[in-house]
Amino acid sequence: MSSRELGVPENQVIKTLVAQDEKKDSFLILMHGDREVSFKELARIRGVKSVTSCDTQTAQRLTGYQVGGISPFGTRRALPVYIEESILSLDRLFINGGKRGFLVSMTPDDLMQLLHATLVRVATP
Repeated sequence: MSSRELGVPENQVIKTLVAQDEKKDSFLILMHGDREVSFKELARIRGVKSVTSCDTQTAQRLTGYQVGGISPFGTRRALPVYIEESILSLDRLFINGGKRGFLVSMTPDDLMQLLHATLVRVATP
């Protein structure tokens, strides 16, 4: 696991998930490595009936990255980004730079400046 190799807590390693609603509108969700996303809560926030993870082929087509190496930066298609609000309480985070095993270290402030994302509370243990 990346957190072990970096010597940092798993919650500092941020995963990028590709999801879509029932209308097939796609978006990204950034979540702590040790948490899951409540898709039910995310659907409520987005005002839609349901939200699901995209299949591997769709995620790769939308982002231009391989699953396991998806970055929120420089995606093939511009996608809305949602960030778990508690990520902003970290001093430093590590996020995929676009290739499996390639993580970029930054502050939450830098992340927000680069992505202009929407903050949400959708983490589950």
